[in-house]
Amino acid sequence: MTMTDFPHIASNLAQIRESIATAAKAAERPADAIELIAVSKTHPAEAVVAAIHAGQTVFGENRVQEAQAKFPSLKAAHPSLELHLIGPLQSNKVREAVALFDVIQSLDREKLARALADEMKKQNRHPRLFVQVNTGEEPQKAGIHPADVDAFLRLCRDELKLPVIGLMCIPPADQHPAPHFALLREMARANGLDHLSMGMSGDYETAIAFGATHVRVGTAIFGQR
Repeated sequence: MTMTDFPHIASNLAQIRESIATAAKAAERPADAIELIAVSKTHPAEAVVAAIHAGQTVFGENRVQEAQAKFPSLKAAHPSLELHLIGPLQSNKVREAVALFDVIQSLDREKLARALADEMKKQNRHPRLFVQVNTGEEPQKAGIHPADVDAFLRLCRDELKLPVIGLMCIPPADQHPAPHFALLREMARANGLDHLSMGMSGDYETAIAFGATHVRVGTAIFGQR
């Protein structure tokens, strides 16, 4: 499998960038205020290289183990590449995550916050963090419940001195995402956070209307797996 096996990736990226620009203009926001994260989970390194050659430098992976198999060599070859962890992080994978990722978007519990603080000191490496909020309070989904966000942020920022830069959410699949995006925006504003990771392939344009600074798009770039 080679990069030439993925001719659709460049055209898909171009279409999504155009859609982001259109959505940003409608929201009276500059297009460069929105970071496109290309979610490459389950796709091979060759697909990532095709996206890099199309000008994409920011990627997202769901699992530490998969990212470890794919990205160290890619990051060595492409120093400008930025890697986000957007899936759940188990405490026993914190060492590897801090070493590999530039941004971790799934900070969602006190045990993980303390483990990250300890590991960042050990490695002297400080990936930026998003706190994941379970806006729909779904029992099967990770994330801090909205009522607990303020206290959790105080713990992370004031006590543990973690580099938390924003909030992330994944709205319930069976609900309109707009109220969830609005809730995340208000919680970020209340806590002086500038970054919002919200919106995926099916709803990133709505997310941009509600202030998303990072949108996570996988299928619309890479196709189905």
